[in-house]
Amino acid sequence: MSLYPHIDDLLELRHQAHTLGLASHHLVNSSFSGLYASVFRGTGLDFEEVREYREGDDIRNMEWNVTARTNVPHLKIFREERERSVVLCVDKGPHMSFGTRGTFKSIQAARAAALLGWAASRLHDRVGGMLFGDAGQGMQYFRPTKDRRALWRLLHSLTGEGSTEKRSIDCLAEALQRADRGTATGSLIFVIADMNREIAALEQTLGRLCQHHTLVLLPVDDPAERELPDMGQVTFTSPDGDTVEIDTRDNKARNQYRGLWERRRQGLKLMTSRLGIPLLPIRTDEDIHTTLTKGLARHFGRR
Repeated sequence: MSLYPHIDDLLELRHQAHTLGLASHHLVNSSFSGLYASVFRGTGLDFEEVREYREGDDIRNMEWNVTARTNVPHLKIFREERERSVVLCVDKGPHMSFGTRGTFKSIQAARAAALLGWAASRLHDRVGGMLFGDAGQGMQYFRPTKDRRALWRLLHSLTGEGSTEKRSIDCLAEALQRADRGTATGSLIFVIADMNREIAALEQTLGRLCQHHTLVLLPVDDPAERELPDMGQVTFTSPDGDTVEIDTRDNKARNQYRGLWERRRQGLKLMTSRLGIPLLPIRTDEDIHTTLTKGLARHFGRR
């Protein structure tokens, strides 16, 4: 099985991101673009006027100062900004070449980027991206464009094989800083990456990024990263060539393994909660379209 998706598979996802008003068996598909459009209300919008509240208006846009002064409910009205930049930052490090169920993390990350990219393009956003983590290829940046050239280049790069350099490099902080420098203020940035790491050092960088942009984190998870299966005596080799032998029948060791993952994930949840960053985990053993749709609805759907 290839570690990388075929370009035709990523192109096919365009239909899932675009379809609207289809029959009931396509109801999940048809909801995605609408969720994408409504999730980030307040970004990609220009303030236009204040008017009196009307029945059915979204109360999240209430203008409380005017309401208090006039004693009549008033609402802020926005005009849609059609040239927002959307940047898809995708991890291509060697740790993404892993998968025990469903597919590889690298393929699931590419599918997520394709779905988000097509949805953004349909809404006339400028779409671009950045690939990072491959020590041989270095960081690749695709400046957001209103046409689909940058999105096409990004998707083609996601389908290509990485370099033969398997050395592991942790350059997520550097990638985030590059995204901040190269992206217009007010952009929407999706970070699709391996997050099974110590992330405390990232908080300052993420905090600065949130001051200028809307940021969404999508950790890519494989079930075996949380729950080590019982496979007997197994030898593991890291991308750097280090080897370690583990007896996966040892319940104590497996509990410690699970505990480490859970502590890291809890730390990530607490940090993103403090910074107000949406966290949408995606798994290799789940349908990516369904996962994204449910994740967006859970975090941002109307209640």
